[in-house]
Amino acid sequence: MAGRRLLILGGTGEAAALARALAEAEDWEVTTSLAGRTRAPAALPGAVRTGGFGGIDGLAAYLRAERIDRVIDATHPFAETMSANAAAACDRLGVPLLRIERPAWTPAPGDRWIDVADANEAADWLAGNLPAGSAVLLTLGRQDVAPFKRCPELRFVLRSIEPPASEGLPPDCLLLSERGPFTLDGERALIARHGIRAVVAKNAGGDATAAKLAAAREAAIPVVMIRRPTPLATPAVADIAGALDWLSRPR
Repeated sequence: MAGRRLLILGGTGEAAALARALAEAEDWEVTTSLAGRTRAPAALPGAVRTGGFGGIDGLAAYLRAERIDRVIDATHPFAETMSANAAAACDRLGVPLLRIERPAWTPAPGDRWIDVADANEAADWLAGNLPAGSAVLLTLGRQDVAPFKRCPELRFVLRSIEPPASEGLPPDCLLLSERGPFTLDGERALIARHGIRAVVAKNAGGDATAAKLAAAREAAIPVVMIRRPTPLATPAVADIAGALDWLSRPR
């Protein structure tokens, strides 16, 4: 049993927590893979690799070369390509794969959520429903900002760990380079300070960034919520405890 090799596809709090939980274990050699989009990620125990694999074929070659025994996909709920590649590569090689799928957020009484499919639909809703000059808080990360360039009459506050390229930004956009978790008091203050009239978010779930939803509810402003992609058929658990239980079972 000793020395079995686990690949964690990371970039989330769950991935980091799992790596820490296994740090003292003697029966798993853990490697966490990061996409490399964040220049200064938090330190992790165990081995860490950074950068893409080169699609399904590249990931399959890595799993074979490194003699990986199991894979846990703990990527962001919106990391569709990586999750699909992991499912295909593991299926090809017969490597057991588990997905950590944190529960999605659900609206609470008093919420004003606008359900949309993607950033393009979110931008269309803002353009058609907010008065000119309104301020909007974008909490999407830097990969999904470009659609909001077609809302030049609105002001944007973009919160992202890493700044996007300047050519991808809306004309009137303030950048906040910040990393969660965020507090309710902090989110209240941000909304008041910038006069935020709407929040745009992906339904990532989890506690680290949920305070913005409560702050928006208190301020009676809408949250334009981008729904999650349709989940794959990969076996999934909701938390670290479920992942540790899966690892404890015979293959």
